[in-house]
Amino acid sequence: MDLLLPTSSSNPSESLTGVGGAASRTPSEARRGEAGEAAMMSTSPDAADSVDALRFQIDSLQTRLHELEVRNAELSSRLSRCCCRKMEDKIISVVDEGGVVDGNGKSMNSGKKTGKKKDFKTGILEHHPRRYVALRLMYFGQRFYGFASEAQLDPTVESEIFKALEKTRLLVGDKKKSQYSRCGRTDKGVSSFGQVISLFLRSNLRPKSTDDANSWELPIERDVLEAEIDYVRVLNRVLPKDIRVTGWCPVPIDFSARFSCMSREYKYFFWRDNLDIMAMESAGQKFVGDHDFRNFCKMDAFNVHNYKRHITSFELSSCDKRLESNELWCFKIKGSAFLWHQVRCMVAVMFMVGQGLESPNVIDALLDTDGTPRKPQYTMATEMPLVLQTCDFEGVRFICSSDARQALHLHLEEAYQTYELQAAMTHEAFLSCLPQEHGFSDQSLLGAHRKKKAASHISLMSRPTEPSYEERRAKLNLKVEACELSGQSI
Repeated sequence: MDLLLPTSSSNPSESLTGVGGAASRTPSEARRGEAGEAAMMSTSPDAADSVDALRFQIDSLQTRLHELEVRNAELSSRLSRCCCRKMEDKIISVVDEGGVVDGNGKSMNSGKKTGKKKDFKTGILEHHPRRYVALRLMYFGQRFYGFASEAQLDPTVESEIFKALEKTRLLVGDKKKSQYSRCGRTDKGVSSFGQVISLFLRSNLRPKSTDDANSWELPIERDVLEAEIDYVRVLNRVLPKDIRVTGWCPVPIDFSARFSCMSREYKYFFWRDNLDIMAMESAGQKFVGDHDFRNFCKMDAFNVHNYKRHITSFELSSCDKRLESNELWCFKIKGSAFLWHQVRCMVAVMFMVGQGLESPNVIDALLDTDGTPRKPQYTMATEMPLVLQTCDFEGVRFICSSDARQALHLHLEEAYQTYELQAAMTHEAFLSCLPQEHGFSDQSLLGAHRKKKAASHISLMSRPTEPSYEERRAKLNLKVEACELSGQSI
Protein backbone atom coordinates (compact mmCIF):
# COMPACT_ATOMS: atom_id res chain seq x y z
CA MET A 1 0.00 0.00 0.00
CA ASP A 2 1.53 3.24 -1.17
CA LEU A 3 1.52 6.29 1.10
CA LEU A 4 0.89 9.80 -0.39
CA LEU A 5 3.21 12.25 1.33
CA PRO A 6 2.83 16.02 0.99
CA THR A 7 5.42 17.49 -1.35
CA SER A 8 4.29 21.13 -1.65
CA SER A 9 5.54 22.15 1.79
CA SER A 10 8.00 20.97 4.31
CA ASN A 11 5.77 22.11 7.16
CA PRO A 12 3.43 19.30 8.23
CA SER A 13 0.89 21.71 9.65
CA GLU A 14 0.70 23.64 6.42
CA SER A 15 0.20 20.39 4.52
CA LEU A 16 -2.60 19.33 6.77
CA THR A 17 -4.23 22.72 6.46
CA GLY A 18 -3.87 22.65 2.72
CA VAL A 19 -5.45 19.20 2.39
CA GLY A 20 -8.16 19.30 5.01
CA GLY A 21 -7.94 22.69 6.73
CA ALA A 22 -11.01 24.17 5.06
CA ALA A 23 -13.17 21.40 6.30
CA SER A 24 -11.75 21.42 9.81
CA ARG A 25 -12.10 25.28 10.36
CA THR A 26 -14.94 26.66 12.45
CA PRO A 27 -17.41 29.07 10.84
CA SER A 28 -15.86 32.06 12.61
CA GLU A 29 -12.46 31.04 11.40
CA ALA A 30 -13.80 30.69 7.86
CA ARG A 31 -15.23 34.21 7.96
CA ARG A 32 -11.97 35.61 9.28
CA GLY A 33 -10.16 33.83 6.47
CA GLU A 34 -12.40 35.31 3.76
CA ALA A 35 -12.01 38.79 5.22
CA GLY A 36 -8.26 38.34 5.24
CA GLU A 37 -8.24 37.27 1.59
CA ALA A 38 -10.38 40.33 0.65
CA ALA A 39 -8.03 42.59 2.54
CA MET A 40 -5.06 41.09 0.71
CA MET A 41 -6.81 41.73 -2.63
CA SER A 42 -7.77 45.33 -1.74
CA THR A 43 -4.30 46.21 -0.76
CA SER A 44 -2.82 44.88 -3.96
CA PRO A 45 -1.66 47.66 -6.38
CA ASP A 46 -3.69 46.43 -9.37
CA ALA A 47 -6.99 46.41 -7.45
CA ALA A 48 -6.45 49.92 -6.08
CA ASP A 49 -5.76 51.28 -9.57
CA SER A 50 -8.97 49.73 -10.93
CA VAL A 51 -11.12 51.29 -8.17
CA ASP A 52 -9.55 54.71 -8.72
CA ALA A 53 -10.21 54.46 -12.46
CA LEU A 54 -13.88 53.63 -11.90
CA ARG A 55 -14.28 56.48 -9.45
CA PHE A 56 -12.69 58.89 -11.94
CA GLN A 57 -15.08 57.77 -14.68
CA ILE A 58 -18.08 58.29 -12.39
CA ASP A 59 -16.90 61.77 -11.44
CA SER A 60 -16.39 62.65 -15.12
CA LEU A 61 -19.86 61.46 -16.10
CA GLN A 62 -21.44 63.41 -13.26
CA THR A 63 -19.57 66.56 -14.29
CA ARG A 64 -20.61 66.10 -17.93
CA LEU A 65 -24.22 65.53 -16.91
CA HIS A 66 -24.21 68.76 -14.92
CA GLU A 67 -22.73 70.65 -17.89
CA LEU A 68 -25.44 69.29 -20.21
CA GLU A 69 -28.18 70.29 -17.78
CA VAL A 70 -26.82 73.84 -17.60
CA ARG A 71 -26.52 73.99 -21.39
CA ASN A 72 -30.08 72.70 -21.81
CA ALA A 73 -31.44 75.36 -19.46
CA GLU A 74 -29.49 78.06 -21.32
CA LEU A 75 -30.82 76.96 -24.73
CA SER A 76 -34.39 76.75 -23.42
CA SER A 77 -34.10 80.28 -22.06
CA ARG A 78 -32.76 81.57 -25.39
CA LEU A 79 -35.52 79.81 -27.29
CA SER A 80 -38.23 81.40 -25.13
CA ARG A 81 -36.78 84.87 -25.84
CA CYS A 82 -36.27 84.30 -29.54
CA CYS A 83 -38.39 86.67 -31.70
CA CYS A 84 -37.87 84.70 -34.86
CA ARG A 85 -39.24 81.36 -33.69
CA LYS A 86 -38.64 79.87 -37.11
CA MET A 87 -39.75 76.40 -36.12
CA GLU A 88 -43.00 77.73 -34.70
CA ASP A 89 -43.63 79.99 -37.69
CA LYS A 90 -43.23 76.96 -39.91
CA ILE A 91 -46.05 75.27 -38.03
CA ILE A 92 -48.36 78.22 -37.53
CA SER A 93 -48.08 79.82 -40.97
CA VAL A 94 -51.44 79.83 -42.70
CA VAL A 95 -52.61 79.91 -46.28
CA ASP A 96 -54.82 82.87 -47.10
CA GLU A 97 -55.97 83.38 -50.69
CA GLY A 98 -52.95 81.65 -52.13
CA GLY A 99 -50.47 83.50 -49.90
CA VAL A 100 -48.70 82.40 -46.75
CA VAL A 101 -48.86 84.60 -43.65
CA ASP A 102 -46.35 84.04 -40.89
CA GLY A 103 -46.72 84.59 -37.15
CA ASN A 104 -45.79 88.27 -37.46
CA GLY A 105 -48.36 88.95 -40.17
CA LYS A 106 -45.84 89.23 -43.02
CA SER A 107 -46.45 87.76 -46.43
CA MET A 108 -44.34 84.73 -47.36
CA ASN A 109 -45.61 84.12 -50.90
CA SER A 110 -43.32 81.75 -52.75
CA GLY A 111 -45.11 81.85 -56.10
CA LYS A 112 -45.67 78.10 -55.94
CA LYS A 113 -49.04 76.48 -55.90
CA THR A 114 -49.97 75.36 -52.44
CA GLY A 115 -51.40 71.96 -51.77
CA LYS A 116 -54.38 71.10 -49.66
CA LYS A 117 -54.26 72.89 -46.34
CA LYS A 118 -53.85 70.56 -43.41
CA ASP A 119 -56.53 70.67 -40.77
CA PHE A 120 -54.54 71.60 -37.69
CA LYS A 121 -56.31 71.51 -34.36
CA THR A 122 -55.90 74.24 -31.81
CA GLY A 123 -55.23 71.65 -29.12
CA ILE A 124 -51.67 71.12 -30.37
CA LEU A 125 -50.74 74.61 -29.13
CA GLU A 126 -51.78 74.03 -25.53
CA HIS A 127 -48.14 73.68 -24.46
CA HIS A 128 -47.22 77.13 -25.79
CA PRO A 129 -46.82 80.12 -23.48
CA ARG A 130 -49.91 82.29 -23.32
CA ARG A 131 -51.05 85.60 -21.88
CA TYR A 132 -54.43 87.12 -21.04
CA VAL A 133 -55.12 90.12 -23.26
CA ALA A 134 -57.89 92.57 -24.12
CA LEU A 135 -58.53 93.32 -27.81
CA ARG A 136 -60.26 96.47 -29.03
CA LEU A 137 -62.36 95.93 -32.15
CA MET A 138 -63.89 98.01 -34.93
CA TYR A 139 -66.56 96.61 -37.23
CA PHE A 140 -69.32 97.76 -39.55
CA GLY A 141 -72.33 95.62 -38.74
CA GLN A 142 -74.47 95.92 -41.87
CA ARG A 143 -73.85 92.36 -43.10
CA PHE A 144 -73.64 90.62 -39.71
CA TYR A 145 -76.36 88.96 -37.63
CA GLY A 146 -75.14 90.78 -34.54
CA PHE A 147 -71.91 90.40 -32.61
CA ALA A 148 -72.49 87.23 -30.56
CA SER A 149 -72.37 83.84 -32.26
CA GLU A 150 -74.63 82.02 -29.79
CA ALA A 151 -77.51 81.90 -32.25
CA GLN A 152 -77.42 79.66 -35.32
CA LEU A 153 -77.34 82.60 -37.75
CA ASP A 154 -74.13 83.31 -39.60
CA PRO A 155 -72.04 85.36 -40.18
CA THR A 156 -71.56 87.14 -36.88
CA VAL A 157 -68.67 89.36 -35.87
CA GLU A 158 -67.68 86.91 -33.14
CA SER A 159 -67.58 83.94 -35.49
CA GLU A 160 -65.31 85.83 -37.91
CA ILE A 161 -62.96 86.79 -35.09
CA PHE A 162 -62.55 83.19 -33.92
CA LYS A 163 -61.97 82.05 -37.48
CA ALA A 164 -59.11 84.54 -37.67
CA LEU A 165 -57.73 83.39 -34.29
CA GLU A 166 -57.68 79.79 -35.51
CA LYS A 167 -56.07 80.74 -38.85
CA THR A 168 -53.26 82.62 -37.14
CA ARG A 169 -52.82 79.91 -34.47
CA LEU A 170 -53.20 82.50 -31.72
CA LEU A 171 -55.92 80.59 -29.89
CA VAL A 172 -54.49 78.33 -27.18
CA GLY A 173 -56.86 75.41 -26.71
CA ASP A 174 -60.54 75.91 -27.50
CA LYS A 175 -62.91 78.81 -26.83
CA LYS A 176 -63.96 77.48 -23.42
CA LYS A 177 -60.37 77.27 -22.17
CA SER A 178 -59.58 80.78 -23.42
CA GLN A 179 -61.65 82.44 -20.62
CA TYR A 180 -63.40 84.53 -23.26
CA SER A 181 -65.60 87.53 -22.42
CA ARG A 182 -67.10 90.39 -24.45
CA CYS A 183 -68.08 93.90 -23.40
CA GLY A 184 -71.34 94.23 -25.34
CA ARG A 185 -73.69 92.26 -27.55
CA THR A 186 -74.56 94.56 -30.42
CA ASP A 187 -77.59 93.56 -32.49
CA LYS A 188 -77.91 92.79 -36.17
CA GLY A 189 -76.75 95.72 -38.30
CA VAL A 190 -75.19 97.66 -35.39
CA SER A 191 -71.56 98.79 -35.73
CA SER A 192 -68.83 99.47 -33.18
CA PHE A 193 -65.58 101.42 -33.09
CA GLY A 194 -64.63 100.42 -29.55
CA GLN A 195 -65.91 96.92 -28.74
CA VAL A 196 -63.64 95.03 -26.35
CA ILE A 197 -63.09 91.30 -25.80
CA SER A 198 -60.66 89.47 -23.50
CA LEU A 199 -59.16 85.99 -23.75
CA PHE A 200 -55.96 83.95 -23.51
CA LEU A 201 -53.76 84.14 -26.63
CA ARG A 202 -50.46 82.56 -27.59
CA SER A 203 -47.41 84.59 -26.59
CA ASN A 204 -43.80 84.83 -27.74
CA LEU A 205 -42.65 85.38 -24.16
CA ARG A 206 -42.34 83.06 -21.23
CA PRO A 207 -43.12 84.54 -17.81
CA LYS A 208 -40.55 84.48 -15.05
CA SER A 209 -42.84 82.54 -12.70
CA THR A 210 -44.61 79.26 -13.31
CA ASP A 211 -47.98 80.94 -12.98
CA ASP A 212 -47.85 82.55 -16.40
CA ALA A 213 -51.31 84.09 -16.23
CA ASN A 214 -50.71 85.99 -12.99
CA SER A 215 -47.24 87.23 -13.98
CA TRP A 216 -48.53 89.58 -16.69
CA GLU A 217 -49.37 92.94 -15.16
CA LEU A 218 -50.61 96.08 -16.89
CA PRO A 219 -47.24 97.89 -17.30
CA ILE A 220 -45.31 96.72 -20.35
CA GLU A 221 -41.77 97.74 -21.31
CA ARG A 222 -40.78 98.79 -24.80
CA ASP A 223 -38.39 95.88 -25.34
CA VAL A 224 -41.07 93.44 -24.22
CA LEU A 225 -43.54 95.06 -26.60
CA GLU A 226 -41.14 94.64 -29.53
CA ALA A 227 -40.56 90.98 -28.70
CA GLU A 228 -44.26 90.14 -28.31
CA ILE A 229 -46.55 89.04 -31.14
CA ASP A 230 -48.07 91.99 -33.01
CA TYR A 231 -51.63 90.85 -32.40
CA VAL A 232 -53.17 93.80 -34.27
CA ARG A 233 -51.19 93.28 -37.45
CA VAL A 234 -51.42 89.49 -37.43
CA LEU A 235 -55.20 89.42 -37.04
CA ASN A 236 -55.93 92.28 -39.43
CA ARG A 237 -54.21 90.42 -42.27
CA VAL A 238 -56.80 87.63 -42.14
CA LEU A 239 -59.95 89.39 -40.88
CA PRO A 240 -62.68 90.50 -43.31
CA LYS A 241 -62.47 94.10 -44.54
CA ASP A 242 -65.35 95.24 -42.32
CA ILE A 243 -63.69 94.00 -39.10
CA ARG A 244 -60.43 95.34 -37.65
CA VAL A 245 -58.48 95.05 -34.40
CA THR A 246 -57.35 98.53 -33.33
CA GLY A 247 -55.39 97.71 -30.17
CA TRP A 248 -54.46 95.17 -27.52
CA CYS A 249 -53.44 95.32 -23.86
CA PRO A 250 -52.23 92.72 -21.31
CA VAL A 251 -54.73 92.39 -18.46
CA PRO A 252 -54.92 90.35 -15.21
CA ILE A 253 -56.80 87.06 -15.31
CA ASP A 254 -59.58 88.46 -13.11
CA PHE A 255 -60.35 91.03 -15.83
CA SER A 256 -63.72 90.69 -17.55
CA ALA A 257 -64.54 92.63 -20.71
CA ARG A 258 -68.17 92.71 -19.54
CA PHE A 259 -68.04 93.26 -15.79
CA SER A 260 -64.82 95.32 -15.62
CA CYS A 261 -66.23 97.93 -18.00
CA MET A 262 -66.82 101.25 -16.23
CA SER A 263 -68.92 102.92 -18.94
CA ARG A 264 -70.13 102.52 -22.51
CA GLU A 265 -70.92 105.24 -25.02
CA TYR A 266 -73.26 104.88 -28.01
CA LYS A 267 -73.72 107.22 -30.94
CA TYR A 268 -76.79 107.35 -33.15
CA PHE A 269 -76.51 109.35 -36.40
CA PHE A 270 -79.46 111.06 -38.08
CA TRP A 271 -80.30 113.83 -40.54
CA ARG A 272 -81.76 116.86 -38.82
CA ASP A 273 -84.48 117.57 -41.40
CA ASN A 274 -87.12 119.61 -39.56
CA LEU A 275 -86.58 118.12 -36.11
CA ASP A 276 -86.85 120.41 -33.08
CA ILE A 277 -83.35 120.12 -31.59
CA MET A 278 -84.15 122.20 -28.49
CA ALA A 279 -87.15 120.04 -27.58
CA MET A 280 -85.04 116.90 -28.07
CA GLU A 281 -82.25 118.28 -25.87
CA SER A 282 -84.77 119.05 -23.14
CA ALA A 283 -86.23 115.55 -23.35
CA GLY A 284 -82.79 113.91 -23.44
CA GLN A 285 -81.73 115.42 -20.12
CA LYS A 286 -84.59 113.57 -18.42
CA PHE A 287 -82.77 110.28 -19.12
CA VAL A 288 -79.70 111.31 -17.09
CA GLY A 289 -79.39 109.58 -13.71
CA ASP A 290 -80.68 106.31 -12.27
CA HIS A 291 -83.97 105.19 -13.78
CA ASP A 292 -86.01 102.07 -14.50
CA PHE A 293 -85.86 101.68 -18.31
CA ARG A 294 -88.30 98.78 -18.73
CA ASN A 295 -90.45 100.99 -21.02
CA PHE A 296 -87.39 101.75 -23.18
CA CYS A 297 -86.19 98.24 -24.02
CA LYS A 298 -87.16 94.84 -25.28
CA MET A 299 -88.00 93.04 -22.06
CA ASP A 300 -86.36 89.68 -21.33
CA ALA A 301 -88.20 88.65 -18.18
CA PHE A 302 -86.61 85.19 -18.16
CA ASN A 303 -82.99 86.41 -17.80
CA VAL A 304 -83.24 90.05 -16.66
CA HIS A 305 -84.88 91.02 -13.38
CA ASN A 306 -83.38 94.45 -12.73
CA TYR A 307 -84.17 97.18 -15.27
CA LYS A 308 -82.56 100.07 -13.45
CA ARG A 309 -79.63 101.64 -15.32
CA HIS A 310 -77.50 104.73 -14.85
CA ILE A 311 -77.16 107.23 -17.71
CA THR A 312 -74.17 109.54 -17.29
CA SER A 313 -74.84 111.93 -20.17
CA PHE A 314 -77.23 112.43 -23.07
CA GLU A 315 -76.10 114.93 -25.72
CA LEU A 316 -76.97 116.04 -29.24
CA SER A 317 -74.23 117.41 -31.49
CA SER A 318 -73.68 118.35 -35.11
CA CYS A 319 -71.32 116.18 -37.18
CA ASP A 320 -70.24 119.08 -39.48
CA LYS A 321 -71.48 117.29 -42.57
CA ARG A 322 -74.14 118.75 -44.82
CA LEU A 323 -76.20 117.69 -47.80
CA GLU A 324 -77.58 120.83 -49.40
CA SER A 325 -79.77 122.37 -46.68
CA ASN A 326 -79.75 119.28 -44.46
CA GLU A 327 -77.24 118.55 -41.70
CA LEU A 328 -75.98 115.37 -40.06
CA TRP A 329 -76.38 115.15 -36.27
CA CYS A 330 -75.92 112.44 -33.66
CA PHE A 331 -77.05 111.46 -30.19
CA LYS A 332 -74.25 110.66 -27.73
CA ILE A 333 -75.49 108.48 -24.88
CA LYS A 334 -73.11 107.36 -22.12
CA GLY A 335 -73.96 105.02 -19.26
CA SER A 336 -72.68 102.21 -17.09
CA ALA A 337 -74.69 99.54 -18.92
CA PHE A 338 -77.64 99.22 -21.29
CA LEU A 339 -80.61 96.90 -21.72
CA TRP A 340 -81.58 95.01 -24.87
CA HIS A 341 -82.57 97.58 -27.59
CA GLN A 342 -82.51 100.36 -24.97
CA VAL A 343 -80.75 102.96 -27.12
CA ARG A 344 -82.94 102.35 -30.17
CA CYS A 345 -86.11 102.68 -28.05
CA MET A 346 -84.86 105.89 -26.47
CA VAL A 347 -84.04 107.34 -29.89
CA ALA A 348 -87.47 106.36 -31.29
CA VAL A 349 -89.26 108.36 -28.58
CA MET A 350 -86.82 111.24 -29.07
CA PHE A 351 -87.75 111.42 -32.75
CA MET A 352 -91.44 111.68 -31.78
CA VAL A 353 -90.54 114.61 -29.55
CA GLY A 354 -88.44 116.22 -32.29
CA GLN A 355 -91.30 115.93 -34.78
CA GLY A 356 -93.66 117.61 -32.31
CA LEU A 357 -95.76 114.47 -31.98
CA GLU A 358 -95.00 114.04 -28.27
CA SER A 359 -94.14 116.42 -25.47
CA PRO A 360 -90.75 116.12 -23.70
CA ASN A 361 -92.78 115.26 -20.59
CA VAL A 362 -93.60 111.88 -22.11
CA ILE A 363 -90.12 110.78 -20.99
CA ASP A 364 -91.09 111.40 -17.36
CA ALA A 365 -94.29 109.40 -17.80
CA LEU A 366 -92.49 106.40 -19.32
CA LEU A 367 -89.76 106.42 -16.67
CA ASP A 368 -92.44 106.32 -13.95
CA THR A 369 -92.96 102.56 -13.92
CA ASP A 370 -95.44 102.81 -11.04
CA GLY A 371 -97.74 105.00 -13.09
CA THR A 372 -96.86 103.30 -16.40
CA PRO A 373 -96.12 99.61 -15.59
CA ARG A 374 -96.72 98.48 -19.15
CA LYS A 375 -94.71 99.63 -22.15
CA PRO A 376 -96.78 101.29 -24.92
CA GLN A 377 -96.38 99.65 -28.30
CA TYR A 378 -94.08 101.59 -30.62
CA THR A 379 -91.47 100.81 -33.27
CA MET A 380 -87.87 101.31 -32.20
CA ALA A 381 -85.41 103.25 -34.38
CA THR A 382 -83.60 101.46 -37.20
CA GLU A 383 -80.33 99.73 -36.37
CA MET A 384 -77.99 100.93 -39.13
CA PRO A 385 -77.01 104.39 -37.71
CA LEU A 386 -76.25 102.98 -34.22
CA VAL A 387 -72.60 102.65 -33.16
CA LEU A 388 -71.05 101.37 -29.93
CA GLN A 389 -68.43 104.12 -29.81
CA THR A 390 -66.28 103.38 -26.74
CA CYS A 391 -65.95 101.03 -23.77
CA ASP A 392 -63.95 102.47 -20.86
CA PHE A 393 -61.84 100.47 -18.40
CA GLU A 394 -59.68 101.55 -15.49
CA GLY A 395 -55.94 101.26 -16.18
CA VAL A 396 -56.30 99.65 -19.61
CA ARG A 397 -54.16 101.36 -22.28
CA PHE A 398 -54.43 99.76 -25.68
CA ILE A 399 -51.29 99.21 -27.74
CA CYS A 400 -50.91 99.44 -31.52
CA SER A 401 -47.53 99.23 -33.25
CA SER A 402 -46.54 101.86 -35.82
CA ASP A 403 -46.70 99.31 -38.65
CA ALA A 404 -50.16 98.11 -37.61
CA ARG A 405 -51.39 101.71 -37.17
CA GLN A 406 -50.15 102.68 -40.62
CA ALA A 407 -51.80 99.65 -42.23
CA LEU A 408 -55.06 100.42 -40.38
CA HIS A 409 -54.95 104.06 -41.51
CA LEU A 410 -54.47 103.08 -45.15
CA HIS A 411 -57.28 100.54 -44.94
CA LEU A 412 -59.77 103.05 -43.53
CA GLU A 413 -58.67 105.75 -45.97
CA GLU A 414 -59.34 103.45 -48.91
CA ALA A 415 -62.72 102.47 -47.47
CA TYR A 416 -63.66 106.12 -46.92
CA GLN A 417 -62.73 107.06 -50.48
CA THR A 418 -64.77 104.15 -51.82
CA TYR A 419 -67.86 105.19 -49.84
CA GLU A 420 -67.42 108.83 -50.91
CA LEU A 421 -67.33 107.71 -54.55
CA GLN A 422 -70.49 105.68 -54.05
CA ALA A 423 -72.17 108.64 -52.32
CA ALA A 424 -71.20 110.97 -55.18
CA MET A 425 -72.52 108.53 -57.77
CA THR A 426 -75.78 108.08 -55.82
CA HIS A 427 -76.18 111.85 -55.59
CA GLU A 428 -75.56 112.21 -59.32
CA ALA A 429 -78.11 109.49 -60.05
CA PHE A 430 -80.61 111.29 -57.84
CA LEU A 431 -80.08 114.57 -59.71
CA SER A 432 -80.40 112.87 -63.08
CA CYS A 433 -83.87 111.60 -62.15
CA LEU A 434 -85.23 115.05 -61.30
CA PRO A 435 -87.40 116.79 -63.93
CA GLN A 436 -85.71 119.89 -65.33
CA GLU A 437 -88.29 121.19 -67.80
CA HIS A 438 -90.32 123.05 -65.18
CA GLY A 439 -87.44 125.24 -64.06
CA PHE A 440 -87.19 123.96 -60.48
CA SER A 441 -83.83 124.37 -58.81
CA ASP A 442 -81.93 121.33 -57.59
CA GLN A 443 -81.97 122.61 -54.02
CA SER A 444 -85.74 123.08 -53.91
CA LEU A 445 -86.27 119.59 -55.28
CA LEU A 446 -83.83 118.07 -52.81
CA GLY A 447 -85.90 119.51 -49.98
CA ALA A 448 -89.20 118.49 -51.50
CA HIS A 449 -88.78 114.81 -50.69
CA ARG A 450 -88.65 115.60 -46.95
CA LYS A 451 -92.12 117.15 -46.97
CA LYS A 452 -93.98 113.95 -46.31
CA LYS A 453 -97.61 113.76 -45.45
CA ALA A 454 -97.89 113.43 -41.73
CA ALA A 455 -99.54 110.18 -40.72
CA SER A 456 -102.14 110.21 -38.02
CA HIS A 457 -100.25 109.90 -34.74
CA ILE A 458 -101.65 108.15 -31.70
CA SER A 459 -100.25 109.43 -28.42
CA LEU A 460 -97.93 106.97 -26.70
CA MET A 461 -99.93 107.03 -23.50
CA SER A 462 -103.10 106.12 -25.46
CA ARG A 463 -101.65 103.14 -27.31
CA PRO A 464 -102.10 99.44 -26.56
CA THR A 465 -99.47 98.17 -24.13
CA GLU A 466 -97.25 95.12 -23.77
CA PRO A 467 -97.48 92.80 -20.74
CA SER A 468 -95.79 94.10 -17.60
CA TYR A 469 -92.77 92.40 -16.05
CA GLU A 470 -94.90 90.82 -13.33
CA GLU A 471 -97.34 89.43 -15.90
CA ARG A 472 -94.50 88.00 -17.96
CA ARG A 473 -92.96 86.36 -14.89
CA ALA A 474 -96.28 84.81 -13.87
CA LYS A 475 -96.66 83.34 -17.34
CA LEU A 476 -93.12 82.01 -17.26
CA ASN A 477 -93.66 80.40 -13.86
CA LEU A 478 -96.72 78.57 -15.17
CA LYS A 479 -94.70 77.36 -18.13
CA VAL A 480 -91.89 76.17 -15.88
CA GLU A 481 -94.33 74.24 -13.70
CA ALA A 482 -95.92 72.62 -16.74
CA CYS A 483 -92.53 71.59 -18.11
CA GLU A 484 -91.50 70.10 -14.76
CA LEU A 485 -94.66 68.03 -14.59
CA SER A 486 -94.19 66.76 -18.14
CA GLY A 487 -90.44 66.25 -17.76
CA GLN A 488 -89.63 68.60 -20.65
CA SER A 489 -87.05 71.36 -20.73
CA ILE A 490 -88.03 74.99 -21.17
